[in-house]
Amino acid sequence: MTCKRFTANERPLFPKRAVITAGMPYGNKSLHFGHVGGMFIHADIFARFLRDRIGKDNVIFLSGTDCYGSPILESYRKLEEAGYEGSPEDYVRANHEKQKKTLDSYGISLDFFGASALGEAGLIHNQVSARVFHTLYRNGYLRRMSMPQFYDEEKKTFLNGRQVVGKCPIPGCTSDKAYADECSLGHQFLPSELILPVSCLSHQKPVLRDVENWYFDLEYCLPLVKEYHDFLRKNTNTRKYQLETVEEFLKKPILYVPRKYIDNLAVLAAKLPPHKLTDEEKKPSVQFEFDNLDDRDRAKSVLDGENIHYTSGKTLVPFRLSGNIEWGVPFPECEGLRGLTFWVWPESLWAPISFTLAYLKEQGKEESELSKWWYDPEAQVYQFIGEDNIYFYAIAQTGLFTGLQFPKGEVPAMEKLHLSHITANRHLLYMDTKASSSSELKPPMADELLDYYTKDQLRLHFMSLGLSSKSVGFKPQAFRKEEDRVGADMVLKDGNLITNVFNRLLRTCFYAVQNNYGGKLPDGRAGEQIMLMAEKAVLEYERHMYNHEFHRISYVLDDLIRAVNRHWVNNIKIADAENNAEFRKQLVIDCFYACKIMAVLVHPIAPEGCEMFREYLNIGEELWDWNHIFEPLSFYIADLNSHELKYLEPKVDFFKKHERQLGEL
Repeated sequence: MTCKRFTANERPLFPKRAVITAGMPYGNKSLHFGHVGGMFIHADIFARFLRDRIGKDNVIFLSGTDCYGSPILESYRKLEEAGYEGSPEDYVRANHEKQKKTLDSYGISLDFFGASALGEAGLIHNQVSARVFHTLYRNGYLRRMSMPQFYDEEKKTFLNGRQVVGKCPIPGCTSDKAYADECSLGHQFLPSELILPVSCLSHQKPVLRDVENWYFDLEYCLPLVKEYHDFLRKNTNTRKYQLETVEEFLKKPILYVPRKYIDNLAVLAAKLPPHKLTDEEKKPSVQFEFDNLDDRDRAKSVLDGENIHYTSGKTLVPFRLSGNIEWGVPFPECEGLRGLTFWVWPESLWAPISFTLAYLKEQGKEESELSKWWYDPEAQVYQFIGEDNIYFYAIAQTGLFTGLQFPKGEVPAMEKLHLSHITANRHLLYMDTKASSSSELKPPMADELLDYYTKDQLRLHFMSLGLSSKSVGFKPQAFRKEEDRVGADMVLKDGNLITNVFNRLLRTCFYAVQNNYGGKLPDGRAGEQIMLMAEKAVLEYERHMYNHEFHRISYVLDDLIRAVNRHWVNNIKIADAENNAEFRKQLVIDCFYACKIMAVLVHPIAPEGCEMFREYLNIGEELWDWNHIFEPLSFYIADLNSHELKYLEPKVDFFKKHERQLGEL
């Protein structure tokens, strides 16, 4: 199933089953606010919505700790030098448990939070990884290649990806740090292209030595990725900026040569392999476009021989599957290559499949159940990621997962591909700086925020930031110096919608029933004005949720909750002034109906207060079923005359403020 576009008059169709994944945090750290606010909360809101929309048995929400990779090994090495006596497994296990605790604290309702190196999930992941290799090998997508890898001559060791730092070779890249074959913004390049490499072990310039590894032929997949990209652009609701980011890589190999290094362009061009030359007078560089990477690399050799400086353009390069780092998923021995491990990025892409299998096994289900979640036309996999990882999930994964489904040379119809719907959020900045644990301005850890704000306030605020289209700064007043605190605290302002307005309306409705109707809901149908207001909000909310435009949901909720609150305030004055019992009764019916609608809509965002509302109604979980969202409360109650609401004590809150905020009042 694909997430198709629909017209303004159509209601979106949701799949019968869904897997939701949130990108995997590395196992070398606790979670800072960007992990939670920039991705996990959005994924959780959508997962909770789908449980209400299509049934909780039809949804699997999972993620896990990414246990392998050079960042973890490098962090472990430094810790070991400082006296740490545990193993790498001990190290990632401790961080995995911290991550899980943090996610629980934010109400992230994962059905399964695994770890790629730990327990049953780790064992299954090893098996799945071996299966992936053999399938890709059998389908003809793998190449055994000798490629240069950095070697520290002083320390006499090959260096993993994070043990080499330099400058990204991609023109215009603003990354503050680049490693052996990728930069902090996710650009991919060959180790030989890294500018000014330095070993983190000896702080000397490393040399390059050829090492044999297995590579996925991503360059071969360029036409397919282009076709799939066009299919997404024309037929689906994939985010525009996400498509534009992918498109940057869907070009043939290009070299940019600054004019100042060229004495005679015609002479230089004649020395290069077949190419397309673009010479625009106003641009500082001349562009050489080649049909394939081999021609581009031969051109590099020519330019190196002439001592001519150049930079490479974005394109698809062979995607490395294996490496020689000891701490990693074991790589199958094949064609005499042994002792290898999987490079972390490819194996992290199929880790959600491994975790799905682990979850199904945990539930007593057969392995064959996997296909109805990942490969069935009536199912959809939704993957929430950060924008730095678009290359891996929207490009490399497209090639890999196609290679798992079809032999090389077979051209699949786009609608027959079983691929994930990728939702990439833009950067969640801290103040106005990219949130990074390695930056000078240290972002707060996710747990620290909960010392000042409730999880509901934070969930509502992060949802409202509009990360679907732009990078946004997170500016909590509690973490600013006293002299820098100007204006309202936006976390509290966004949270006030439920802690103040909705909370007050819910309490008012319950107290009205207790004081006027003996704790029993009055019978009657909501007025036309309220029903039309509710229907408009529900349909807008549903459309925005389908498109993952979470900030627009916050607008819908704000309009509806405040409008119903005004409806009560304005009309209760009339009822009291006229002592009109029928008018008051209709007002209570109207507002309780609206509160029911609002609770269903708020349920995925701030579930605990909504569950408390349901419990005080003495109604079961069927209240959340979207099949009956427009039904009156009497629909869920067998006999209104005998059905009593749970008694609400004075000053009891459905949505609570943080104790620090109460102390300030």
